Amino acid sequence: MMPEPSPVMSPRPSPTSSSLEVLYGQAAEAARSGSSSFFLATRFFPPDLARAAHAVYWFCEFTRDVARHSATPEAGQADMDQWASMVTAGLRGQLVRHPVLEAFLDTVERCVIPHDHALELIEGARMDLSHARYESFSQLSGHCRRTGGMVSLMLTHVVGFRDPALDYMADLGIAAELTAQLRDLGEHLARGRIFIPLEEMRAFDYSEAELERHVRNPAFENLMRYQTSRIDGYYQRALPALALLDARGRFAVKVAFDLYSHTLRRIESSGFDVFRRRPAVPALERYWITARSMAGPVTRKLWRSRGA
Repeated sequence: MMPEPSPVMSPRPSPTSSSLEVLYGQAAEAARSGSSSFFLATRFFPPDLARAAHAVYWFCEFTRDVARHSATPEAGQADMDQWASMVTAGLRGQLVRHPVLEAFLDTVERCVIPHDHALELIEGARMDLSHARYESFSQLSGHCRRTGGMVSLMLTHVVGFRDPALDYMADLGIAAELTAQLRDLGEHLARGRIFIPLEEMRAFDYSEAELERHVRNPAFENLMRYQTSRIDGYYQRALPALALLDARGRFAVKVAFDLYSHTLRRIESSGFDVFRRRPAVPALERYWITARSMAGPVTRKLWRSRGA
């Protein structure tokens, strides 16, 4: 069960610098253990941006875990109600004691992150409780906008940007979320969840029964190629964001962009073998991708402008 929100209604006092150091350290550890690709990318942020990015990650993953790890959908909705109440109170400046939330609220204030991004993410997490299937891509993309899209938008405020970066970064968040859904298709299926639109499965003559039996036939491969082609489109639409981000954080975002898009290539090169294994990018390959990113034209310009 979620901890009860604090009944204190007075304005929220600023945490001490020493207590924040501890919390940001815990956020960094959550990012390191939760996503090796994300954590690797944040190592190329200046320290203040890395701290903020870790706090955003910690908040987003904790929020989604409230729904993922609930015993029943009903218990999950109750837990989400409680968490939403705590988050809303904290965003309004009330005193709420929770380590994840204290670090996140400090980051929200420092980076001027719009409050509605956090609240939209909560509603996206709720969808994990009410939707084990998505009939259309329109429905699925709505879920992705509220989850991966909101993560990406919050991180854009951490980095700093000029318009219209937010439009492009929302597409990057959707692309990363869709990539993760394909990568983890087998794990989700084991929990009774399918993140491929049912109407598209029917269009490619591939059934839920075949998916549950882990059938990899030509229909499945065609269905998966259709998914990866669409995700590629989101990555391509997101590319212009890189030039619109502040120079201090642009390279780290480029690294993340390359790592997540390469995960999609790993899914393809595995022959879409997402049932027996998780087609993640190995550690040595992640570092190779990072080195290759540093040689790109966007980052060459960044390194010339460092300190400007």
